[in-house]
Amino acid sequence: MTETFSERRSRRGTGPAGEPPGGTRPAGERRRGADVRFPPLGREVDAGGFRRALAAHAAGVVVITAQADGVPAGLTATSFSSVSLDPPLVSFYVDQSSTTWPRLRSADHFAVNVLAGDQAELAARFARKDVDRFAEPTRWRPGPLGAPLLQDVSAHLICLPHEMVDVGDHVLVVGLVAEARVHGPGRPLLYHQGRFGRFIAHP
Repeated sequence: MTETFSERRSRRGTGPAGEPPGGTRPAGERRRGADVRFPPLGREVDAGGFRRALAAHAAGVVVITAQADGVPAGLTATSFSSVSLDPPLVSFYVDQSSTTWPRLRSADHFAVNVLAGDQAELAARFARKDVDRFAEPTRWRPGPLGAPLLQDVSAHLICLPHEMVDVGDHVLVVGLVAEARVHGPGRPLLYHQGRFGRFIAHP
């Protein structure tokens, strides 16, 4: 059975944010945010404003690939992140309405293709619907376990499914990294304000 955050805190003998049991604190000390009042349910943040705020955050771009029943599948993700070094875990989010997700989910492993700065067209292709994403001009080869590996990317990570959790309208996918290979120190591809771009290092 999955342990909840509150159960985990109780087991450690602490309250929220590391407080002693019962939430008691030394006199005069105040937990930040304790007096914050959120709007009532049904009056959440404006969706358009939320998207604009998120668009201000630049994100790296990867393509997640897998092979299910001998058929390659893949999608572009800008939610990729490292999770843990020991064990080596990474994660990404995928929309629950994605038509590609069922095929990825049924695979026994997947590959993370870290795109290079000149691969914006490849990222756009794997985000497009009603197109054979693995047809020309896409260049790829089968990986050591079968998942497609895209050519000319900055790095490949071969992952085994570790955990999947429904979070809002997305699925959080956590993978255990079985193999990691870096192919070059090239600049990464970024996604910002709805467009792909390249990273420029500060002098």
